[in-house]
Amino acid sequence: MKNILITGGCGFIGSHFILKFLKVNKDYHLVNLDNLTYASNIKYLDEVKDSPKYTFVQGDIVDFELLKDLFLKYQFDSVVHFAAESHVDNSIHSPADFINTNILGTFNLLENAKNLWLNEKFELREGFKKSKFIHISTDEVYGSLGATGLFNEQSSYLPNSPYSASKASSDLLVRSYFHTYGLNINITNCSNNYGPHQHNEKLIPTIIRNAIAQKPIPIYGDGLNVRDWLYVEDHCEAILQLFNKGKIGEKYNIGGNFELTNLEMVNIILEKLDSILPLGNNESYKKYIVFVKDRAGHDRRYAIDSSKIKKELQWSAKTSFDSGIEKTIHYYISLYKR
Repeated sequence: MKNILITGGCGFIGSHFILKFLKVNKDYHLVNLDNLTYASNIKYLDEVKDSPKYTFVQGDIVDFELLKDLFLKYQFDSVVHFAAESHVDNSIHSPADFINTNILGTFNLLENAKNLWLNEKFELREGFKKSKFIHISTDEVYGSLGATGLFNEQSSYLPNSPYSASKASSDLLVRSYFHTYGLNINITNCSNNYGPHQHNEKLIPTIIRNAIAQKPIPIYGDGLNVRDWLYVEDHCEAILQLFNKGKIGEKYNIGGNFELTNLEMVNIILEKLDSILPLGNNESYKKYIVFVKDRAGHDRRYAIDSSKIKKELQWSAKTSFDSGIEKTIHYYISLYKR
């Protein structure tokens, strides 16, 4: 049985991917390496914790010796790298954490994969010829779009926050290990994910949590920043397709093709909450909306061109936004109404 390493598997996207991967892959033992930071939750994976095909290891990807021991012990066939510091606001206040985890941590993983999989440059060891390092990144590395246009795989990198700069740096490191050493890699750049398991600090959980608590719902600036929204299960399906069929050395953009301004997103959620959990007296949760000072380096618009992954891997987002946001709202209602 082959061993695969998933980093950050107790986080939002990683936890969904692990549950999906273990259902469809019978020939793998999965090792989940997660540092259990504030944004992780080991309980997301309760349904697989006793599976003989699943092992959890608490640890930090910045710890090179820990990674070396794990690679030697498990002889990982492949790596899917989710682990990252990801909240832009936190990167503005504490950029060093993002440099360490997102850049140094990615370097440590690449070095250990290279040392295990390659005899020398461009010569993969027997038994590791199909090994693959999949690096999960973000559309934020591309910077900000104007009113029109889409990011594609050839778009220039123009990051505007310490978070996006650290992810851009890690993308380039991964790319360099393909071109310099011949390491089998793929890079994905996804649009904004939404769905269950997302941490409280993110936009959608904040809207729902504050509305239920009848507290102010903060919106940065004028609320007209545009994001492309992708349901987390669709994103994980894309990564599975890439794991099985992605062309070595290629990067793939993954988007939901559903653009909304932040204000539109807030209004959609609050209108649904008005129906699901009415306040009474014909009042709307919209009365709790407040506009706050915009954050530094706030990109105006992101939008993804997913035509490459659709054409090469026959992937497309299957979950309608209405269906996905309904599932998401009901998940957070059950979480916050306890």
